[in-house]
Amino acid sequence: MTISRLTLQNFRNYPQLRLETTPGFVVLSGDNGAGKTNILEAVSLLSPGRGLRRALIKDMACEESAGDFAVAAELGDIQLGTGTSAEYPERRKTRVNGAAVPTNDLAQWLSILWLTPAMDRLFMEGASGRRNFLDRLVTALEPEHARNCTRYDAARRERNRLLADEYMPDSEWLDALDGQLAGFGSAVAEARFRITEALNNALAMTDDGLFAAAKLHLDDKKQRSEGVLLEALRASRQADRGAGRTLTGPHKADLTVFHGAKNQAAGKCSTGEQKALLFSIILAHADLIAEQRGSRPILLLDEVAAHLDPRRRAALFSKLEEKGGQVWLTGTEPGLFSDVPEDALHFQVAGGTVTKR
Repeated sequence: MTISRLTLQNFRNYPQLRLETTPGFVVLSGDNGAGKTNILEAVSLLSPGRGLRRALIKDMACEESAGDFAVAAELGDIQLGTGTSAEYPERRKTRVNGAAVPTNDLAQWLSILWLTPAMDRLFMEGASGRRNFLDRLVTALEPEHARNCTRYDAARRERNRLLADEYMPDSEWLDALDGQLAGFGSAVAEARFRITEALNNALAMTDDGLFAAAKLHLDDKKQRSEGVLLEALRASRQADRGAGRTLTGPHKADLTVFHGAKNQAAGKCSTGEQKALLFSIILAHADLIAEQRGSRPILLLDEVAAHLDPRRRAALFSKLEEKGGQVWLTGTEPGLFSDVPEDALHFQVAGGTVTKR
C-alpha cells in the first residue's frame, strides 16, 4: 500500500499541491503551523471516516475557495479521490478510478493508521474516542466493519426518533428497527472482539522492550450475540422511551488498555507510558494487517519523533525500515530524522509550499 502521487486542491492551506512519493519514509519538516499535519490529514481522508482530526468536512476547504476541495492519490494503476463541490460543501463524495463509490469502500483499497499528539488524551477522555480508535483498527483489517457501523448508527438514530415521538410508537416498525440494530450491532461487536483478541496475541508475541506492551479489554462481551442483543433492546424499550435514546448496544461499549508489565490501566499511567502503549498497539496492528491483507498499511506519524529520546527514536526508525511499507513523518526540526534511511524522501514545508530537500 503505497501512494505514488498525492494531489490536493483547495485543501486547508494548499490551493494546489502535488507530491511525488515512493515506498519507505516520507519526511515533512517545518515550523508549527506550516501545514505539515494538513498533508497527513489529506492522506487520512483516503480511508473511511472524518480523518485524523475528525474535523467537519465544511472546515477543510481553503478560505479563499468556494467551499470545495479535492484530495486524490495514485496507487499504481489505482486512482482514489475524495472531496466536496462548491454546491454541496458539506457532502463528501468519493471516487475509485473515476467511478463514484461510498466513502466506506476506500477501506477495500487502502489501510491507513495514524498517531497524532491529540491521541495522547485517548485514555483520559470519554469512551467514544476509544470506540472510534478501535473501529478504525477493525476497519483497516475488515473493511465491511465501517459499513456495519454506519448501518447500525442509522438504525439507532431512526429508533431514537421513533421513541421520542409523543404518541405511541409503531410497534411493528420498532420491531423491525430492533432487528436491524441487533443484526448490525452483533456484527460490529463480533468484529471488535476478533481484532481485540488478535491484537492481544500479537502484542504478547512482539514485546521487544522498545515500547510498553499493551493489553486490551472490551467490556461488552454479552452483546456479541444477535439474540441476546435483540432481547435486551426489547426489554429496554420503556427505559429508552423515557430517556429518549437507546441505552443498550455496542455504541455504549468501552475499550480499556492496560500496561502489561505493570497490570495498570493506561488512564493511570504517565503520559510517556500512554504514548508508548499507543505505539505498541499501532505497530502490532500494522503487522496484523500485513499478515492478513498481504501488504503493510500506510502509517501517518505526526510529531512523534520529538517525544522520543534519541535511542528510542533511532530504534523506532530501524524497526519501521525493517518492516517496510510507506511511513509519513512530521517534525519541526530536520535533525530529528537523522536516523531515517538514506533513501527517505525529505520535504520542507513552509506557508503552504512544499519543496524537496
